[in-house]
Amino acid sequence: MFFLDKNRLKSNQKNETLEEGYSESQLLSIKLSTSLTENAGIFKKIIGDNADLVIRTFTLGRSSIVPAAIFYFDNLIDSDHLDTNILQPLLNDSYISGLKSASEIVNNIHAGNIITRAQIKANRNVKELIDGIIDGYVLLFIEGLNEIFMIDTKGSSNYRSISEAQVETVVRGPRDSFIEVLSINLSLIRKRIHNPNLIFESMKIGKITKTSICIGYIKGICSKKLISEIRLKLSRIDTDVILADSYIEEFINDKPFSIFPQMRNTERPDVASAALLEGRVVIIVDNSPVVLIVPGEFFSLMQSAEDYYDRYAFSTLVRLLRYFSLTLALILPAFYIAIVNFHQELIPTKLLVSIISARTGVPLPNFAEAFIMEGTFEILREAGVRLPRPVGQAVSIVGALVIDQAAVQASIVSPLMVIIVALTGIATFSIPQYNISLPIRISRFFLMILSSILGLYGLMLGILFLTIHLCSIRSFGTPYLSPLAPFKASDLKDTLIRTPLKPFKKHNRKVTHNKRPM
Repeated sequence: MFFLDKNRLKSNQKNETLEEGYSESQLLSIKLSTSLTENAGIFKKIIGDNADLVIRTFTLGRSSIVPAAIFYFDNLIDSDHLDTNILQPLLNDSYISGLKSASEIVNNIHAGNIITRAQIKANRNVKELIDGIIDGYVLLFIEGLNEIFMIDTKGSSNYRSISEAQVETVVRGPRDSFIEVLSINLSLIRKRIHNPNLIFESMKIGKITKTSICIGYIKGICSKKLISEIRLKLSRIDTDVILADSYIEEFINDKPFSIFPQMRNTERPDVASAALLEGRVVIIVDNSPVVLIVPGEFFSLMQSAEDYYDRYAFSTLVRLLRYFSLTLALILPAFYIAIVNFHQELIPTKLLVSIISARTGVPLPNFAEAFIMEGTFEILREAGVRLPRPVGQAVSIVGALVIDQAAVQASIVSPLMVIIVALTGIATFSIPQYNISLPIRISRFFLMILSSILGLYGLMLGILFLTIHLCSIRSFGTPYLSPLAPFKASDLKDTLIRTPLKPFKKHNRKVTHNKRPM
């Protein structure tokens, strides 16, 4: 739905006449004249018959004979600001009185003597003017002038207000989160870091969508090589459509076919600000409430914002519980399959008798039993996400209880398998970052298959394969498993555990950026 397949589009419309739009080179070649009518006609032809395009014509001042016009897209601007601070000065004689010619009026507009409460600049570049009106600027045409004024009246009332984070919730900490407005997201970060070295570089990506993107970093903390690499990768993106941050993530991944995320995403300004102070780079995409953080090592994906708002002892305990939950979510079903099918001698006798008695009457082998239950759990999870929130929660909880109880009573699965799958699901929910829980869920099925074939040897082989794969990943030059592989003792104070904040007081930790081997 979100990807534009040009070849398919053209093949479906072979018998139709397509109206070609203007290319960038054509827009750059267009020259403006001093005629308001001609200039307005050029823009009408370029923009086309858009239902939301508003054109208003008037004369400057009530007693003036100088024609003027404004072009803008409805709902992209602040109408009250336009009427009060733009049109009223232009229409009112008290602002224009004493100015005898169009050139005097234009000079006073240039000097900011007429329009005083809005940013205004003149431009002759048709491409930049078209980009401006699409971005929410008002274009002011004046008879006798071969340039057009761009007036910033972008509206903010049409966007949702800043609200609490929906995914990365915390008990203690800031309640604000990013929204779909790029400028507001930048301000949420800047109000936390009052430093002139905080830099935001802007660019547009997408030949059709022309999506605004900003990369943010702190000079003196962030590696120059890291910034250069991100700039290079973004400049190489050749696509028509960028609608969300996930598009950027897929285009600039070092290993695009790996199931593991190579950058962190967050909806919290405090998390993005902390990442900047660690020497990372943030990528902010317009119309997206999620910010990308690069590089994104594995251990950074296991951290939560609340780790730094609670006491270090409790945060350390919670982190260790997360890694334990990660282990359960990854290997528990596979370990059960391997030890029950191939290594019964490792099970205590009383526990083995209990397992055998619980499986009495169950016709399915352990692997099929686990696979069906895990698949059912994933279906219920997906149903709970897609349904409306109040209904989805009820479906997830009640559906799981009813199906599990019915399956046990019908002797399709054993009660022990229900417990194992439930523990696995709960452990998955303990992983703080949603994008790292997805590859864990996929890898779980991979380990289950190997365990059903080779037992514990298959489980160990699968874990070894995953470890080798993780060691081979580099996120923008940073090893994915750092600081454990390669080992860096100075960074362990904020990896598996969290030491008191005093060692972090200077924020002197920098992201390691190593040049890739040729």
